[in-house]
Amino acid sequence: MSEAQVRDETTMPDRGSLRPRPEEESRQEDTGDDGLWRELTPQVLAAVVRRYGHFELAEEAVQEALLAASSQWPRDGLPRDPRAWLIAVAARRTTDLLRSEGARRQREETAAALETPSPQEVSDSDDTLTLLLMCCHPVLTTASQVALTLRAVGGLTTREIGQAFLTPESTMAQRISRAKKQIRDAGGHFAMPDKTELASRVEAVLKVVYLIFNEGYTASAGESLQRRDLTREAIRLGRLLYAARPADGEVVGLLALMLLTDARRPGRETADGRLIPLAEQDRTAWDRASITEGVDLITEALSRFPVGPYQLQAAIAAVHSEAAKADDTDWPQILALYELLRVAQPGPMVELNRAVAVAMAHGPAEGLAALDAIDEPKMLEHHRFSAVRAHLLEMQGDRSGARTAYLRAASLTTSIPERQFLLDRAAALT
Repeated sequence: MSEAQVRDETTMPDRGSLRPRPEEESRQEDTGDDGLWRELTPQVLAAVVRRYGHFELAEEAVQEALLAASSQWPRDGLPRDPRAWLIAVAARRTTDLLRSEGARRQREETAAALETPSPQEVSDSDDTLTLLLMCCHPVLTTASQVALTLRAVGGLTTREIGQAFLTPESTMAQRISRAKKQIRDAGGHFAMPDKTELASRVEAVLKVVYLIFNEGYTASAGESLQRRDLTREAIRLGRLLYAARPADGEVVGLLALMLLTDARRPGRETADGRLIPLAEQDRTAWDRASITEGVDLITEALSRFPVGPYQLQAAIAAVHSEAAKADDTDWPQILALYELLRVAQPGPMVELNRAVAVAMAHGPAEGLAALDAIDEPKMLEHHRFSAVRAHLLEMQGDRSGARTAYLRAASLTTSIPERQFLLDRAAALT
């Protein structure tokens, strides 16, 4: 369950964004050269890893190929097939790297046995899904899966990943390096898992992609509430997954969920960067194209595939998106979807969201009763639990109780904008 949905269904801001950091301002949208790099990098890396195996050397070679392209293409013009050009250059560099490690006889033999492909010999197949599955190898921690996915598939630099997760670049570099070694030590190789393993591996990939999206949509700490670069990358990865597995209902559901959630972004902050709760947002500012695409996707998924957690969450997001104003929200339908979700994916975050839906459908007293039924210790210490309690107490008219709960929530969050929002809500109740 997305933590963002908890925020969406309370007076809490739904991870609105502050103005982008300076380094974000310099980033390009996924158009032009930047979009081309992002699209080609995982394809080229996957092709080289599939051919030569050695993940780390291949990644180094691909980076050098990209560097060469960045200097040659502006001067000589875009090659007829940029992907094939990059693969050929990266393959030559990989061969050089393999041959240069004279002490590693096996690698030398591998290099000698392989010929560098010409651009005309490059396969048209896209191995990005296989690369994603490799980055989400089960021996890795979730944090390492996220970092490696952003590095290898997302094409983000180690510095960018470190900035996104407020982690020093050196620490992130160690994490990524350790992840590669763990995959190698575990005998991981570049190949599609068999059918018995594929479902669980795809499930892990979906989880990682959604974690990336949520961290972008709801930065867990720091001065910014939103990291647009991460949400954009997660949606791009979602599209890649959808292209590779269009008949997987949960893949479709995740892409729909991210599109529908991200569509609200334009209405989530004031001109000076202050958060706007969902109920107070100007819904005409929402991205209608993303909403239409998301609704179409989830409508198709629910009609064709067995229902799953991502589809249910997307359906909830669609109900919100289709309400012209907050008062038009079909809360009974949302509550019914949460009842299904708590069966499909039980957990404290689902219960927290459900409590909000209960309150909106049947009144704050019943919502608070549902909230009191949550007894998971970590959730009780989560700032969103206190934020939801504050919201429901405020709905009930208990200003003193609500103020105390807002202050507690503010003391628990590590997000500076969220803290300010919660303090403002508390101050409004004095």
